[in-house]
Amino acid sequence: MTGSHSFLELILGASFVVQLVMLLLLTASVASWAIILRKRRVLQQATTGSDAFESTFWSGGDLTSIYRDITRDGATPTDMAGLFEAGFREFRRLAQQPGLGAEQILEGCHRAMRVAQLRETDRLEQSLAMLATIGSTSPYVGLFGTVWGIMNSFQAIGNVQSATLAMVAPGISEALIATAMGLFAAIPAVIAYNRYADKVTRLEVRFDAFTEEFSAILQRHAHAHARARDPREER
Repeated sequence: MTGSHSFLELILGASFVVQLVMLLLLTASVASWAIILRKRRVLQQATTGSDAFESTFWSGGDLTSIYRDITRDGATPTDMAGLFEAGFREFRRLAQQPGLGAEQILEGCHRAMRVAQLRETDRLEQSLAMLATIGSTSPYVGLFGTVWGIMNSFQAIGNVQSATLAMVAPGISEALIATAMGLFAAIPAVIAYNRYADKVTRLEVRFDAFTEEFSAILQRHAHAHARARDPREER
């Protein structure tokens, strides 16, 4: 039996359990592709945005001007700009409070950037667990449909005096379709999960490096601010 019509007939002629398995796998496949396309866009925007911000940041511009530019539209910055915004906003707030030393200001800025980084990482990792779940469970769900279909075929053989290949072929075919659908749902999900998890890890490394580099810059600003506020402070 060949052709799309025959393939459809096999699905429509399958038992209720096998049809339920196929529907579940089809839903999982659609959901995984929706996640794949959305996550591709999110990670691409995160990479592009971080590249653009790094280029602006290391061009030697004034920190206040950079902060004003990324917060001009009122929206909360994301990606690497979000880390900068959190750290510099905390620096400005703590620098206005009397009695705080440079180390206290720096500690507060570093903590604010770490919180922003955790939130950004959580945003980038969102739905990756779903891809991992679909990739790891779909083959077993398809295998369950296969076993059920073959079991029905053997039961049909036992109810007749003489069995032919034509009698058991439809049941075995529908069982193999369930296996194929399980693989169809699992393979793209596994590939996308591995690829996107690697991209998230690379972005985390970049965020860590920027946090440490920006902390060093803020440390110099914090000591300069403390000396300006108290000329007696040791240089």
